[in-house]
Amino acid sequence: MSTCAKVSQDLGEPLAGTAATARTWLLVEQPGPWGADALTSSHLDPALGRALERAAEGTGVRVALIRRPGRHADCHTIAERHVYAAHTTPGNVWLHEAVTSDPGHLLTLDLAELGAGLPGTFDTTLGGRPHTGDPLALVCTNGKRDRCCALFGRPLAAELAASGVKGTWEVTHLGGHRFSPTLLVLPFGYAYGRAGAHAVKEVLQGVREGRVVTDGCRGSSAWERPGQAAELALRTALAEDAAGALSVVRTDGGAPCWEVTVAHADGRRWVVTVAQGASSPPRAESCGSALGSPARMDVTAVRELSRGAASSPAAR
Repeated sequence: MSTCAKVSQDLGEPLAGTAATARTWLLVEQPGPWGADALTSSHLDPALGRALERAAEGTGVRVALIRRPGRHADCHTIAERHVYAAHTTPGNVWLHEAVTSDPGHLLTLDLAELGAGLPGTFDTTLGGRPHTGDPLALVCTNGKRDRCCALFGRPLAAELAASGVKGTWEVTHLGGHRFSPTLLVLPFGYAYGRAGAHAVKEVLQGVREGRVVTDGCRGSSAWERPGQAAELALRTALAEDAAGALSVVRTDGGAPCWEVTVAHADGRRWVVTVAQGASSPPRAESCGSALGSPARMDVTAVRELSRGAASSPAAR
């Protein structure tokens, strides 16, 4: 059977620079079936879903639904649901959790505050607290968005859960169906594609040790896509795997070419040139869609700045 994921893999389409962008993730447990636009087409009150979508606009927050792996009973009520908020910007990475019996309380959250990296209203409104358990492995399984997410995502989520990965959740949408199975790992916020269970376990072990595994990585959701590609290229070039070591501090230019300034925690800086190209030959970005040429992010140059240049006004 031909799927967008198989075609993408056969063509060797690169993964870097393809992650969804969100400084902060707000994840709401909602069992049962999900539609293509899950926030307004699940058993979550659609009015609440629409209100959350509107409230999140322009805040840097991305709202998604989650559910435990397995068979999804068509239940319309849930006594309590888990809610997570995670901020992914290096230097202020955190993951908080809460349990609520009234999802309407979500509308009292200050999403602009969450997007800025402040968990205050999440904790005070929902009784949130820092998450102390295993890192979260969020596997995209929404077959209503694309059949590849169901065909490849659900078996991966089930295998991880069955093997004792306690932080496993199914999630509604991470973008990039053709890279299925896809997942997001929190708290650091790196996304992965074409993932197998063994590789995911290595990624999660890295998170526990404060490391980023770059194999199969699509990028950090904290950055726009040119920044994702630049950071991953620099990590590879430096063999740098410390989670908080690199930050995108500036992006100049626009499509099809950017100069991305990436800073190391030790004070070094680089300018990474990223060019936007078109994938060839044409392929479907999603099963059933027309053939197209998805954008790809190619790193064409890496230049280290001198310490003096890095601190000059022109470099900031």
